[in-house]
Amino acid sequence: MICNIWVCGIGEEGCKLSKDSLVKGTLILTIAALVARALGVVQRVPLVHLLEDKGMAWYGIAFNLYSVLLVVATAGIPSALSKMISERTALGKHAEAERVYHAAVLFSLAAGVVMTAALYALAPWSANLAGNPEALPAIRALAPALLLFPLIAIMRGYFQGRQNMLPNGLSQIIEQIFRVVASVALAYALLGYGLESAAAGASFGGVVGSVAAVVVMIYFARKLRRKDKQEGIARDGGESRITYRTIYGQLFRLSIPIVIFSITVTLIYTIDSTIVTPLLEGRAGHAEAVEMLGILTGRAQSLAGIPIILAVALSQSVVPIVSGAYSRGDLAQVSQQTGRVLQLSVLSGLPMVLVICAAARPLNGFIFGAGTPVVIQYAAPIITLLTASAMFQIVMQTSGAVLMGVGRMKPLVASVAAGIAVKLLASFLLAPVLGIYGIIVATGLCFIVMTIWNLYVLKQTVKFRVLGSRWWGLLGSTAVIALLGWGIERLNAAYINPFANAVLNNLLQSVIACAILTAAYPLLLMATRTVTMEDVQHMPAPIRKLVGKIAGRLPKRGQGQRG
Repeated sequence: MICNIWVCGIGEEGCKLSKDSLVKGTLILTIAALVARALGVVQRVPLVHLLEDKGMAWYGIAFNLYSVLLVVATAGIPSALSKMISERTALGKHAEAERVYHAAVLFSLAAGVVMTAALYALAPWSANLAGNPEALPAIRALAPALLLFPLIAIMRGYFQGRQNMLPNGLSQIIEQIFRVVASVALAYALLGYGLESAAAGASFGGVVGSVAAVVVMIYFARKLRRKDKQEGIARDGGESRITYRTIYGQLFRLSIPIVIFSITVTLIYTIDSTIVTPLLEGRAGHAEAVEMLGILTGRAQSLAGIPIILAVALSQSVVPIVSGAYSRGDLAQVSQQTGRVLQLSVLSGLPMVLVICAAARPLNGFIFGAGTPVVIQYAAPIITLLTASAMFQIVMQTSGAVLMGVGRMKPLVASVAAGIAVKLLASFLLAPVLGIYGIIVATGLCFIVMTIWNLYVLKQTVKFRVLGSRWWGLLGSTAVIALLGWGIERLNAAYINPFANAVLNNLLQSVIACAILTAAYPLLLMATRTVTMEDVQHMPAPIRKLVGKIAGRLPKRGQGQRG
């Protein structure tokens, strides 16, 4: 099997980077992530009805713990691998890049075995620490997925380093399809054996998804091998004298800071899974505290994760591009891509944040159902507050990716340490006063601290501009959208209830709010000249055509704006 995995060579893509590389790679990953996220929400809907919020709390504990160990299992090597391969490819060291990939595959196979055993062994301790011993079967059912996911992550990192995002995107979609079908089917089949068994069945869907994903990656790896053979590319690494010891040394030096940064969001969600029940049960009672944890992990985290999809895709796309340019000393390219990735992340993430915040109540009712009195009282505010914090998470994620690309790893570690310290301190201080909202506010404060830290360090490293004086137009547009969303929500709740069925009413209200706000946002950006024709030219062709039809003519740079 190892021979089938070691199939990727280094193509002669050359050192010149197309100006569309970032956009194309980001578009593929964004579409894949949107589809995967949509499927993930689809998965949560029947699971919420099957497992209820209590069972979703157990499932959420298992999934968040698994996610942390998955990042640790690969030790940030996919991102480090992408950086190392893109740098060597830019310098023409193709055989050396191939040998780096071989070493990473070996590590992934060993890490998979170790982390699977670790998750299985730590399951009882983790479940008890979270105050939910019933989560034990769900945690152990997910453990076998760690056998394959380190390998999948390594292969995705390799394709990312070669700036070929299609295998990564397609494998995410296939993985999620199999995960969704298996999770729901197994949860339904095992529900008769008790809620704990049903939650374990839902967790095991992740194992099925991992098998599907690795099959897809091996298919694309073989396809790339055939292509490299036709082009006469050396793949055996024979030209390279670099030792595995040297490779691992460089990989771990790069990957340890990367894993610390990459694990931040997952670690925060895992912290919440661990502390919510103990911190809130004295205030609200154990049953209500568990239910609020289920709302947070099963409903809020699903919807709040939608706006950050593009930020994650941008982060994955920009690292190899910036790394290659920085290794060649092309600081102009680094500066250009830095400004572009931050601008895209802000302009694309903000409308999704605003729409979900404004439509939190009907979206929750339509997608997940109204539920118990606790859900009716807490779900919409929890979703709104957590989604609002995602805006800072978006900028934190993209600015951190640029810092990775230029090799500023130590500031990343310091940023994460400061953010987590703020998260823990604020959670314990605010939870007794604000309850579940205090814990979510602590998450927002964590992201704010990390965002400010990353941008400060980035400004000291590379010169870039995002929007310049156009920030005022963006702030004005945001204020108008927020007020419009508040007004639409009040009108929806009071007057838009034509059906006897609550789900249909919530669907109609969600459509109204999302349609109006989604249409108003780009119009406001154009009216305030926050978006220029030059900005649009960097977007994918379908968006350029759509904006051209709507706007007719956009102001160009120099007509009263600076970039």
